[in-house]
Amino acid sequence: MQHKEHDGQVNVMEDLLKEITPSDREAYQGCLAHWDSLCKPLGGLGDFEELVARIGAMQRSVHPHIRKRAVVIMGADNGVVAEGVSQTGSEVTRQVLENMGERISSVCVMSRTLRAEVIPVNIGMNEDALHSRVRNVAVRHGTGNIRVEDAMDRNTCIRAVETGIRIARDLAAQGYDLMIAGEMGIGNTTTCSACASVLFGVDPADVTGRGAGLSGDGLKTKIRVIREAVSRSAPDPSDPIDIMSKVGGLDIAGMTGVYLGAASAHVPVLIDGVISGIAACFACMLCPDAKDYMIATHATSEPAGEMIRNYLGLEPVLFANMHLGEGTGAAMVLPMLDQALNLYDNLPCFADASVEQYQHLV
Repeated sequence: MQHKEHDGQVNVMEDLLKEITPSDREAYQGCLAHWDSLCKPLGGLGDFEELVARIGAMQRSVHPHIRKRAVVIMGADNGVVAEGVSQTGSEVTRQVLENMGERISSVCVMSRTLRAEVIPVNIGMNEDALHSRVRNVAVRHGTGNIRVEDAMDRNTCIRAVETGIRIARDLAAQGYDLMIAGEMGIGNTTTCSACASVLFGVDPADVTGRGAGLSGDGLKTKIRVIREAVSRSAPDPSDPIDIMSKVGGLDIAGMTGVYLGAASAHVPVLIDGVISGIAACFACMLCPDAKDYMIATHATSEPAGEMIRNYLGLEPVLFANMHLGEGTGAAMVLPMLDQALNLYDNLPCFADASVEQYQHLV
């Protein structure tokens, strides 16, 4: 559901959404045919053959590649932290983003071996980051406490989505051909669970986990706060902008934009965990064709994870009970994609290997 008011800002976003088109079915079939020509059992790589073919369809090529990768981390603070829903305070958001600037956070250490560039973005922290590698593009410094007020107004949410779109399109113009949508923000499992509760029409207890290590009492507080926030604001479950602006966060809105911007540039995006996943759901609500450019990477251990996977209809590669954030689950899958592409490019055909080709049997 998209509204056409508020100083015309939604019209800007709608113009960007019109540039998103479905992936290329002919390229997809061509990639599958190439897999069948290679000297191995038909379908021997299982889901990875499908993933490579999907990347080819996104890139509109039978020669898919992921040479230049960006891990885009949307960092933002959430006013709901004041309700005691997190084990740590909001100051940790900025510290971790600064650590990303120093290349010492978890995903940065992983990226050293993945040929990936970590792009930390301050889209809504309480204060701007000081490190030169952090992109300070905050559309607002922190959000409201969703228990007692909306996270942000509708215009601010739209600006955050558009900021994510612009960043993704700029990276695509710089030659990045794969992106990971990650996040950092103390309190964002609370805003994510609030969004999931609204989107899926379930009680907050069904989609709320302990986040970064809450106690049993802390989890009860978190669920109560989400119930009060949703009851107070009554977001429209058919309108992702309304949901995000009332009970979401700037990091979620920014990642929603990353998915949309990447799709408009025909660039695959890897979905990370539950927060990255709820943003993917919102991107698909705004433009269903955006799903063609998404790849699910791992099955998060957070309660809302399965609902998100079912909503998107995308099967994850990895089942490892991860919930670290920062795009780390998606980063774990990158070496697997690299090996699949390595075989796709370098395995000899049946004729070259003097082996009789397998045939699909009815």
